[in-house]
Amino acid sequence: QVQLVESGGGSVQAGGSLRLSCAASGRTFSSYGMGWFRQAPGKEREFVAAISRNGIFTKYSVSVKARFTISRDNSKNTVYLQMNSLNPEDTAVYYCAAEVEGWGTAADDMDYWGKGTLVTVSS
Repeated sequence: QVQLVESGGGSVQAGGSLRLSCAASGRTFSSYGMGWFRQAPGKEREFVAAISRNGIFTKYSVSVKARFTISRDNSKNTVYLQMNSLNPEDTAVYYCAAEVEGWGTAADDMDYWGKGTLVTVSS
């Protein structure tokens, strides 16, 4: 079993930045692909970014590419999401997720989830 805990959410002005962290338990963190998803009220959970188990490959949604950066530190069992140039459309609860096999972009394929952290961007 893997436990994931997000942190770093909060309120920020449009154009500002936030850095989210996801701390994972267990000794097999490096075996999992990791991803970030987000969900706004009344909307479906959507893919944001993903990173392979070795950290070499990354994927981003079109809406965040060039603004967000996903990274991981396997020695610390932590994955990060650096968010720059934030706008009100980025307001959502952000979830960290782990996948045992692969590092897909579909929420239904993820095996473990954190409880989420709220990001609010004001104009």
